[in-house]
Amino acid sequence: MKNRLETKGIMGEINMVPFIDITLILLIIFMVMTPFIVQSQLNVDLPSATSVNKISEDNVIRIEINKDGRIFVEDRQVPLQGLTEELTLRLGRSREKTILVQADKAVSIEKVVAVFDTAKKLGAAKLGIGVLEKR
Repeated sequence: MKNRLETKGIMGEINMVPFIDITLILLIIFMVMTPFIVQSQLNVDLPSATSVNKISEDNVIRIEINKDGRIFVEDRQVPLQGLTEELTLRLGRSREKTILVQADKAVSIEKVVAVFDTAKKLGAAKLGIGVLEKR
């Protein structure tokens, strides 16, 4: 009678299923956490005002300009030259969306006006400036 090791042989393969499972779980975790990490890293020091209008977030496209002058559309960095293409994609066929610009206090007004000009040329329904409410 043959020995068990001789009939079965030594297993020379690596089981890839657990490795793939762990990799997919890590991918899902990173996909879920990335928006929170990016949002917490953007620091925009908004000016404050006494009267603040609350708007629904459904039809709003947020554009943030940080103190370095970098432009972010919905937490995605976009150069000023690429803003037209980005807003065209975000607006789509619906021109009922509101463009909300949240600029840091230190940003020059020319940069904000350039963003407003681009949004207006694309036919955005409403334009707004994001501010903090004074308390």
